Amino acid sequence: MNKTVNFEDLEVGFDIPAAIGMDESEIQTPCLILDLDALESNIRKMGDFAKAHGMRHRVHGKMHKSVDVAKLQERLGGSIGVCCQKVSEAEVFARGGITDILVSNQVRDPAKLDRLARLPNFGARIIVCVDDIDNISDLSAAASRHGTELEVFIEIDCGAGRCGVTTTPAVIEIAKAVQAAPNLKFTGIQAYQGAMQHLDTYEARKEKLDVAIAMVEDAVAGLKAEGIECELVSGGGTGSYYFESNSGVYNELQCGSYAFMDADYGRILDQNGQRIDQGEWENALFILTSIMSHAKADKAICDAGLKAQSVDSGLPFVFGRDDVEYLKCSDEHGVIGDPDGVLKVNDKLRLVPGHCDPTCNVHDWYVGVRGGKVEALWPVSARGKAY
Repeated sequence: MNKTVNFEDLEVGFDIPAAIGMDESEIQTPCLILDLDALESNIRKMGDFAKAHGMRHRVHGKMHKSVDVAKLQERLGGSIGVCCQKVSEAEVFARGGITDILVSNQVRDPAKLDRLARLPNFGARIIVCVDDIDNISDLSAAASRHGTELEVFIEIDCGAGRCGVTTTPAVIEIAKAVQAAPNLKFTGIQAYQGAMQHLDTYEARKEKLDVAIAMVEDAVAGLKAEGIECELVSGGGTGSYYFESNSGVYNELQCGSYAFMDADYGRILDQNGQRIDQGEWENALFILTSIMSHAKADKAICDAGLKAQSVDSGLPFVFGRDDVEYLKCSDEHGVIGDPDGVLKVNDKLRLVPGHCDPTCNVHDWYVGVRGGKVEALWPVSARGKAY
């Protein structure tokens, strides 16, 4: 649950890694830091793009898991709410005051359905994804039991190969069942092509999205022929948002990683063949790490190992430097190649993580930094909410 934190009652190094006003060099490590100038720039840029293209932007809360970051995205970028992947994430954001929440996943367990159906009582609009007509009666029963309304997106598998139906007749069948069910509302379609987000080239991503867009257009047309209108057609990620925004069929984006950037997303190329972290977006999220040993002349050991990050998408890179390199890691240690011996014990480095989402999920705090000084401390509100 998100709650007000009295930082005066907390002790640096025990409960929190930093205090407002301290120098970046004093922050306890390993720790997540946010470059506030870069973060705010990214948020405003995406907000301006969405507005210019007549798109709603529902930010992906599973990326940062932070009520504070979500509210910053609302304030600076005009976002309308969040996507969550789990009911427990949605509970945190609803209690934190976010009023438009999509659980962009299927919910089938009876206890989770019951929890989901309670969430509108927090004053939030709640939408959930469905890909099986048998799910409708359970959703309806849960919402009826609590006297609430749940909205429904029918999920189309447009290439990710995970959840979702694959034919327009299946979309129509489920939509009709939703319309007939008490306490449910058919709101539209979820069509997020996740498998192509990290393809290297713009052209390769466009090829996959062209297929997805054609599927969505067919589904929307099929529904319209049955007298069923889609209020929202939702999808789009950091690697594809420009395709969905110019499709003429999508009207809601679900971008997440654009705000922070990570090494895996950063390497993909834009329409001009440039890395997107060198023109389109700025690196705003870093693992701050300290050198703890330099017993080997050509290697420095830092305190950010596997327990401080996820390496499923590759190792982090050292930000802003080409004289040292993050080579490998174990549970508690990272090995930094330092051929010229330029690093010293207690030196600090900013690491850009390979994959921001699971990296954020293993930390308690974001330390917001501007001009070398700590300006903000934000809890990772939904950390560990995986059920």
